[in-house]
Amino acid sequence: MLNYEIPPAVLEPLVPQHTVLDLFEKRALASIVGFRFLNTRVLGVPVPFHRDFDEVNLRFYVRRPMPDGSARRGVVFVRELVPRAAIAYTARLFYNEPYTAVPMHSRVPPTLIASPGRLLYGWFAQAQHQQVSVTAVGEAQPLVPGSESEFIAEHYWGYTRQRDGSTVEYQVAHPSWRVWPGAAPSFEADVHGLYGAAFDAPLSRPPRSMFVAEGSQVTVYRPTRLPVVRR
Repeated sequence: MLNYEIPPAVLEPLVPQHTVLDLFEKRALASIVGFRFLNTRVLGVPVPFHRDFDEVNLRFYVRRPMPDGSARRGVVFVRELVPRAAIAYTARLFYNEPYTAVPMHSRVPPTLIASPGRLLYGWFAQAQHQQVSVTAVGEAQPLVPGSESEFIAEHYWGYTRQRDGSTVEYQVAHPSWRVWPGAAPSFEADVHGLYGAAFDAPLSRPPRSMFVAEGSQVTVYRPTRLPVVRR
């Protein structure tokens, strides 16, 4: 995960109804995330040829204030890249998630070990090779309460704006991950083409933080549609 500070004015137009930007130390953050789906099942059923695949996404952080004063902390995706057209089509159809299918490859150990080394996710888009990579250093450690890594990793809800202006909410469940510090980050991409001109400047700067998470079994629950608020 490569994490960038983004001007709130860039993200505000993308914030779904019922949510507000979730800030870390008064700063809005977004992350370029590369990861692998392994042994994927849909409604408990494995789909042939679609069980193991890579994804690279750009996401930012929101929270949904609840009536009891608590808040659900979640993510909103700006763009999600996957290698299979069927995966992208299904995600767009049922969640209206901004998935795009592109040729992809990766250099990542199937199971992260004590020193996983360098991890790379690459793809082809706009007729050019693009990639994100980072080197994991040291030993994996539990997330530190109050740290930026904990803020990034501990969001357990997803929010997606729908075509009619409503918002879909879904829960994502997984255990707390251990993380390695990251070094030597590389992000080489057509930012303008993938995410829009507003992201050109903030994503051209070095990331403010980075880490590698060990991952785990993850469950994504059925979505719930939140009604449109008319003003």
